[in-house]
Amino acid sequence: MTAPAPGTPSLLRAINDRAALNALLERGPLTRPEIGAITGLSKPTASQMLARLSAAGLVVLDGVREGMPGRTAELYRLNPAAGYVAALDVTHTRIESAITDITGSVVGEHRLSTPRERGDVVAKVREALRGARAAAPGAPAPRRVVIGIQGALDPGSGRLGYAAHIPGWHVPDLLATLGEGLGLPVDVENDVNLVALAERRHGVARGHHDFVLLWGDSGLGSALVLGGRLHRGATGGAGEVGYMPALGAPTMRESGRHATHGFQALSGGPAVRAVLRAHGVRGATPAQAVAGAVRAAGEGDERAARGLAEVASRLAVGLASVVAVVDPEIVVLTGGMLLAGGERLRALIERELHALTLPRPPLRLSTLEGNPVLAGAVELGLDKVREEVFGAVAGGSPS
Repeated sequence: MTAPAPGTPSLLRAINDRAALNALLERGPLTRPEIGAITGLSKPTASQMLARLSAAGLVVLDGVREGMPGRTAELYRLNPAAGYVAALDVTHTRIESAITDITGSVVGEHRLSTPRERGDVVAKVREALRGARAAAPGAPAPRRVVIGIQGALDPGSGRLGYAAHIPGWHVPDLLATLGEGLGLPVDVENDVNLVALAERRHGVARGHHDFVLLWGDSGLGSALVLGGRLHRGATGGAGEVGYMPALGAPTMRESGRHATHGFQALSGGPAVRAVLRAHGVRGATPAQAVAGAVRAAGEGDERAARGLAEVASRLAVGLASVVAVVDPEIVVLTGGMLLAGGERLRALIERELHALTLPRPPLRLSTLEGNPVLAGAVELGLDKVREEVFGAVAGGSPS
């Protein structure tokens, strides 16, 4: 699309169109007078704009609003079918997929089991998408696919790093391979980065431009949002704190590149289970062990309380290195293990962190429900698809 020249009528139309579409997106169905008031347009101009957006397939009628003085007012809403997005969450055991319309409403979901299978990565993604589309009969093909994965894509080499545990995804020029195989634009993003996007849009990080998100479960990961933007680093590895050297933990020099070391060895899920087991608390998973320790400590078990305190101290040591450098507004705690610790573990980590660093950001537990990786993938995909679809109006109807 050719950008409209500054100051021309086409530029003004584009600005008004986007203002109206964003208002419908954020506020839901609106009448023509309401849209005119939001955009500052006269009634005739607002009518022309709505006619244009309707002809482009972006706006549809949504009934009438009755019971108000004067004539019955027609309601307009964003056309959900104006564009669709596919989101995937990839781990070493499964792929969860979802299809959403342009409003963000999920229309189809699917879960594909992939128990450490190698195979063709394009075929895996295609099968996951096929399952989600089968759950959304009548929905057209998505305009874009966003894939969240437990790794980081190096923009220089095009290869996926930090993901040795996910077989089959280490192909040259991964984005081009997926895009050509699927016939769609594809984005591949670190899963914890996507969780941070979801937190910024819908969670406790909303309204914050500088924050750190720490994910803790079997593995540890982090995301950095600086100045309102994700910081990915030169090779995509920003936030891979599991590999970060930590006081009291073996380093990569001592244990080897692919062995457990650093912050992961100190505070990852297996280490936390071992600490709590030494304090008399067991659990089949890190989250279950932490939940059991919280419950036992609440019932007066001093050993469990000491175990939680040690876990909090270990987590604070690693987190302090990040906070001292980044100086964020807040730190968001999420992931099964950290959420299982609830307010008790959050408060312990915050107290220990504030004793170690001069910056003292508040720690907040995530309140997001459902799969936050999928939620973040949807947000990233919708941002791009809306830009494409909404922006096409200035140069003609969207294709």
